[in-house]
Amino acid sequence: MKRTETALKTLIGIKRTNDMIDKMIRNDVKSYGLNVTAFAVLELLYNKGEQSIQRIQERILIASSSTTYVVNSLEQKGYLKRRQCDRDRRVSYAALTDKGQQLMEKVFPEHAQAIEKVFSVLTDEELDTLQQVLKTLSTQQQ
Repeated sequence: MKRTETALKTLIGIKRTNDMIDKMIRNDVKSYGLNVTAFAVLELLYNKGEQSIQRIQERILIASSSTTYVVNSLEQKGYLKRRQCDRDRRVSYAALTDKGQQLMEKVFPEHAQAIEKVFSVLTDEELDTLQQVLKTLSTQQQ
């Protein structure tokens, strides 16, 4: 098989796998009463602590208006709180509230198990190799 054919088949495999994982993640976070974007914000704050709104936007790869909407929604539900930077009033930070922390302490381990289950068909070595290959692909120059 020519390299081009192999590359095309590999791309199809990556796309199908991504679609399957994406569907699993959507269903999993939906069971917690959240959408994927809201869960991603909570997960970032849970794992990395307080973040600027701009940093949340950059890490989750969503539009500025969407970030504001999601943060407002999570704030209204009592899962996070916002504060303005003392030195620059244009900058706001978000952090989990106790309610948000409790939610993530409950659901994050379950979510991590669901993700691990997807990859359970791979050996540890295969999973490490896959991670390295995907890292190589994602960091190449365009």
